[in-house]
Amino acid sequence: MDLKGQLDRFKKQQERCQSTLSSINASRAPSVPSRPSSSSVPAATSLKPTPPVKFSNDTERLQFINSIRKGPVGAQMKRVIELLFETRQAFTPEQINERCYVDMLSNKAVFDSLRNNPKVYYDGRRFSYKAKHDVKDKNQLLSLIKKYPAGIAAVDLKDAYPNVMDDLQALKASKHIWFLSNADSQEDIAYPNDFKGQIEVDDEFKSLFRDIDIPSDLLDVEKELQKNGLKPVMNTAQRRAAAQIQGVSNKPKQKKKKQEISKRTKLTNAHLPELFQNLNASSSRN
Repeated sequence: MDLKGQLDRFKKQQERCQSTLSSINASRAPSVPSRPSSSSVPAATSLKPTPPVKFSNDTERLQFINSIRKGPVGAQMKRVIELLFETRQAFTPEQINERCYVDMLSNKAVFDSLRNNPKVYYDGRRFSYKAKHDVKDKNQLLSLIKKYPAGIAAVDLKDAYPNVMDDLQALKASKHIWFLSNADSQEDIAYPNDFKGQIEVDDEFKSLFRDIDIPSDLLDVEKELQKNGLKPVMNTAQRRAAAQIQGVSNKPKQKKKKQEISKRTKLTNAHLPELFQNLNASSSRN
């Protein structure tokens, strides 16, 4: 076939393809849609589309939260109690999870332990801190201390409310209470100061009290107590007799004389010259 014949054949094929495409486009032409009524439009079309969920890339934070939830029950309880103590607010388990990442709803051991903890109050829905004494301010604190004439330990009041120690010092400064230390336990004890019990003592009685000569020997003190119908707490005579039977001397032990450094002492701390001042002084005297 010559070149002209091939061109004619190619043109005919293009014409057939063009006509086929035209017929296809004509059959797919869209019809004019009727305008829908407002009642037929679904309600969801009026709402804005919800944004896609974005997953956090904060790996360290997620690892920290996971380490808390995988930690011991006691450690998780400590975090919750610290939250309740510092805020003095009531929280639901969901709110606790948001604040300190302790998922109590997924950990029954933590939930039950906190519910039965003496420092936690649970009303059936929320958890809150439970102090030993329910006082909220300085006036209530003073009323509580007045109920304890024999004194109340400050350690029992420290968790009442955040600035309770400042209020104790203020009550002490205003002389509403006495704030003293126990000689045995070294604990601070708060005593109510009853202004009705204050009396004035004459200087004559004060001087008589100060002029009383108290014997230096405990045995003489016990004899004087017995003369006045009082029973001594200790029996010094009996204790001394028992000590003599056991061969224990009543004389105080003499302290050993501190050995001084001499010239013949082997020096191992020559890099500390201040230790050998006595040696230098004695050498200069000799």
